[in-house]
Amino acid sequence: MKQKLNLDTWNRKEHFLFFKQMEEPFFGVTTTINCTTAYEKAAALGVSFFSYYLHKTLTAVNTIEAFRYRIIGDEVCVFDQIDASATILREDKTFGFSMIEYNKDITVFAEITKKEIARIQTTTGLFTREEYGENLIHFSALPWINFTSFSHARSFTWPDSCPKISFGKMIEENGKKTMAVSVHVHHGLMDGYHVGLFINCLEELMNA
Repeated sequence: MKQKLNLDTWNRKEHFLFFKQMEEPFFGVTTTINCTTAYEKAAALGVSFFSYYLHKTLTAVNTIEAFRYRIIGDEVCVFDQIDASATILREDKTFGFSMIEYNKDITVFAEITKKEIARIQTTTGLFTREEYGENLIHFSALPWINFTSFSHARSFTWPDSCPKISFGKMIEENGKKTMAVSVHVHHGLMDGYHVGLFINCLEELMNA
């Protein structure tokens, strides 16, 4: 479900119109988060760490309203729920685009994720479904690289307003586990303030 945002009463209308006309309206930041507690919680629950931090990421995304905005035509819509299209690696080292539905219950979500990963393994190519909704984040993990910056391949002619969130390699030092996280968002829909809210929310969830 979604509803249209009233642009005439939106205090960011001018910002939206300004950035919407740009060839590259996305901006991105990279930071590092503590995942020591999250790793322990995932093990205690018997769920994969990937499922755990993807769940916390989606929980934060759905908490911060700006991350639920999407541009459809010339309008901005607010979705009730955001799911994830994560890149899933196959045994042959290709990957496919998944569609993982968000659920507040981590155990249910982990099972949804597990089934979708297994489904991807039976497919070929990038697009493994006939349709993908607008109510998504584009999610990826690079567990081989402790990156300090990140960029995405993008077609400037393709209408896109989905946030892109990526995690890097988990690093352990002095008993503390950390991971790099990259967040790219459409500047017409949000600013650095909103990305900061998301990062703070994610950190709280990962350390809860």
